[in-house]
Amino acid sequence: MRAVGAVVGALAAVSVGFAPSAIAYDAQSKQWYLEPMQTAAMWKGSTGKGVNVAVIDSGVNPNTPSLKGQVLADEVPKAVAYRSTDDYSGHGSTMAELIAGTGSGGGLQGLAPGAKIVPYRVDLEGVPGGAEGRKKTPEPWQAIRAAADSDAKIISMSFGGLVSPHEEEAVKYAASKGKLMIAAAGNAGRGNGQIDYPAAYPYVIGVAAANKSLTVSKFSSYGNYVDLAAPGEAIPGWCNADFRSYCDEQGTSAATALTSAAAALIWSAHPDWTVNQVTRALIDTAGRTWAKSNPSKYAGYGFIRPRLVLENPDYNAGPANVDPLAKDNGGDLLAKSSSKSSSSSSPSASASASSQAPEKGSAKGSTGGTSAAGSSVESSDDSNTLWIALGAAAAVVVIGGAGVAVTRARRAR
Repeated sequence: MRAVGAVVGALAAVSVGFAPSAIAYDAQSKQWYLEPMQTAAMWKGSTGKGVNVAVIDSGVNPNTPSLKGQVLADEVPKAVAYRSTDDYSGHGSTMAELIAGTGSGGGLQGLAPGAKIVPYRVDLEGVPGGAEGRKKTPEPWQAIRAAADSDAKIISMSFGGLVSPHEEEAVKYAASKGKLMIAAAGNAGRGNGQIDYPAAYPYVIGVAAANKSLTVSKFSSYGNYVDLAAPGEAIPGWCNADFRSYCDEQGTSAATALTSAAAALIWSAHPDWTVNQVTRALIDTAGRTWAKSNPSKYAGYGFIRPRLVLENPDYNAGPANVDPLAKDNGGDLLAKSSSKSSSSSSPSASASASSQAPEKGSAKGSTGGTSAAGSSVESSDDSNTLWIALGAAAAVVVIGGAGVAVTRARRAR
């Protein structure tokens, strides 16, 4: 069974599967978010064409009906290409289909079916092959650095857990290359609420999960480092590496993939935009009832709504060289010099570090640890609902369950 939350000392895919029904599974009919997000209308303006998305996960099977012709395995450098198209759990292929699946053969319909997937296989939940398999399988930081040097505009990371200084440096390097990094906040909401790394790193968009009623999922991690929310509950996914059937799944993994797809739609429609402008577009158009200056610790700046960017020919994405999250990140994404990272030799994969998680209200984590601010959810008499016009009618998003507080202290550096 897939890991439900952060795993200290080992990476984990942040989604959990359920047994398939005896009745034939209609995957697309269970993609409940497609209709309210008005995908048919969105795809008239953008399908994600021309945007490559690096999926760092358990590998991606390019032979599922929905992924045929969608996976660019040749784009993966040889040094990190070990069995990148051999998905050992089904998780990576699910994420790829949610992003760019064509829906062929009854498979998952991707939110950005015109985008392409660049697969990177890392050890999330016990890569097969024993010690030899682990030795040959790239570390996440190696995959991040490779993706940073590729043509991929977006790096999608539906995992969390092990923290190392190499991963942090790889994230900084990718940021200096103008990549948009998106990662799962984690599934520790029913526990201590702690947010996973890499979502808690500066320059990474942390994504929470919401369910069909547009309520932020109880399992979704919360705290200072949640930036956006997206569908992540009752989402179809491959049951296992046999690729014979889909199961109902839940987790911030799917929310991450769908946010990556939303970014691909926007970037495809505006290929000359920088990562700062795409990030600003996601933030500005996110559904919320609170002030943008006071984001929620459960849903961040709100629920993704790429349609609002695509349907507005007059939308102004702001300055290309100003990071909308500069205060949180400790500087501009593109202004940071990459000379130190690019000129330094690659560090050893054997070294790693873990330290105390940052306290609530602290800067977005730049040292070890597996989580960010993890205070308990406090009840309130306030309604704290979020009106999100996904379709023709408005829908209500309840933050973290009925009547919970939505304020949070943002990190500042």
